[in-house]
Amino acid sequence: MIIRSPEPEVKILVDRDPVKTSFEEWARPGHFSRTIAKGPDTTTWIWNLHADAHDFDSHTSDLEEISRKVFSAHFGQLSIIFLWLSGMYFHGARFSNYEAWLSDPTHIGPSAQVVWPIVGQEILNGDVGGGFRGIQITSGFFQIWRASGITSELQLYCTAIGWFHYHKAAPKLAWFQDVESMLNHHLAGLLGLGSLSWAGHQVHVSLPINQFLNAGVDPKEIPLPHEFILNRDLLAQLYPSFAEGATPFFTLNWSKYAEFLTFRGGLDPVTGGLWLTDIAHHHLAIAILFLVAGHMYRTNWGIGHGIKDILEAHKGPFTGQGHKGLYEILTTSWHAQLSINLAMLGSLTIVVAHHMYSMPPYPYLATDYGTQLSLFTHHMWIGGFLIVGAAAHAAIFMVRDYDPTTRYNDLLDRVLRHRDAIISHLNWVCIFLGFHSFGLYIHNDTMSALGRPQDMFSDTAIQLQPVFAQWIQNTHALAPSATAPGATTSTSLTWGGGDLVAVGGKVALLPIPLGTADFLVHHIHAFTIHVTVLILLKGVLFARSSRLIPDKANLGFRFPCDGPGRGGTC
Repeated sequence: MIIRSPEPEVKILVDRDPVKTSFEEWARPGHFSRTIAKGPDTTTWIWNLHADAHDFDSHTSDLEEISRKVFSAHFGQLSIIFLWLSGMYFHGARFSNYEAWLSDPTHIGPSAQVVWPIVGQEILNGDVGGGFRGIQITSGFFQIWRASGITSELQLYCTAIGWFHYHKAAPKLAWFQDVESMLNHHLAGLLGLGSLSWAGHQVHVSLPINQFLNAGVDPKEIPLPHEFILNRDLLAQLYPSFAEGATPFFTLNWSKYAEFLTFRGGLDPVTGGLWLTDIAHHHLAIAILFLVAGHMYRTNWGIGHGIKDILEAHKGPFTGQGHKGLYEILTTSWHAQLSINLAMLGSLTIVVAHHMYSMPPYPYLATDYGTQLSLFTHHMWIGGFLIVGAAAHAAIFMVRDYDPTTRYNDLLDRVLRHRDAIISHLNWVCIFLGFHSFGLYIHNDTMSALGRPQDMFSDTAIQLQPVFAQWIQNTHALAPSATAPGATTSTSLTWGGGDLVAVGGKVALLPIPLGTADFLVHHIHAFTIHVTVLILLKGVLFARSSRLIPDKANLGFRFPCDGPGRGGTC
């Protein structure tokens, strides 16, 4: 009897040298499309040249080839990001007052741009303090650098990686579709080990350096980062438990590490930022969670979950076949996957926007009001764009990749079958919210104009208190004495209950009590968000057909007026 070892389920395969590196194609505008390559007939040719260059779906129907192009393009994107970042870092190194700012962050403004004296434009330079003249920057880079202190020259490597993965060793389609392996590696490797190494950097480099800076030591006197890593005695002087090394870890005597892995809550009164020891503790804890999560999915070994099984078991009492078939959609339609990822990342970015001011993570960020405002606006805009992108790619998925013949009674099919009810309900909700939320403001304007302030909606006249939001705030403010006995203060000062934190005579953070004005403006936000959902959902649900144009799916994404790309928004 011969016992053979079982065939491994996962085989990672690449094709060697599949595409010759050549720039000959660049000389033929529109080489990627048979129609465009013939040359211009009308100006449409120019628009199509731009529109179709990156529409990999239209170049070929081979999913493997499309996947390779998209995957390789990621590294080109990364190279641009790192090129931009390295430009910021170079500006900070060559043209900025970073060292002066480090020595006195409360009185000196951050600046890395000095306008050269040509035709009087140097009038833009202002005195940012410390004898430095320039434009004050609001990007928050100085605060990030103070919390970490790293520079990178990664952009060249990333471009090289993109070329390698398309021209030299291009992965086969099965590699892109092997989601269990991908999840394990991204969870354990990228997020788990990434968070762990960041926690390590924070404990061994950021914490000691920031402790010296907070104590007022001259930055030039502080040992260099690698000295803290190589010399344990240096760290033991600041944190005595370092002398014991890993012994407390293996003997489960973890409380020894409470010096540099804390759970304080609130803000550091010196810098107005979160306690860096809290942040290090957070990254260590997150790393453990992700490392465990990275062992959850089944690959070559029989143990673990399969995503397909999880999705197919996901049936509710009112949802028919539930998520059956979703696994096949997400492994063969990159637009569907991109749509979900954009929706989640967009939502997360908006969450980040709100946390950046209510729990400022970097030292001296909270007292730099221009930067705070810019960061909030930046993340809100980015989040909004990503969510709109999610709907756009969902519509492209509906037109190009959705096959109604194989989908019956799953969640998507059920939503499509009652799309009219969904859209008409959203329609009246938007009208209701619009009239009522703006109506309150119009009422106030009218009463103000008539000189009747006592009849306006305000905290001093007719009150409309946001009672539910206030309840949430109070619950969080009381948490340290009730549900989170380990914490000394609540997660954010904005919940209320504490005193304001001031740094160098400027308010870093204070409780934000909510009142009638907040009630009014949040209902305006509810209105705008519901209108956004209405427009996006209408575009997605009617991407393939509508009563006006039943064969829309066959007309191409850019069909004028009521094409899938416009969703009837002409």
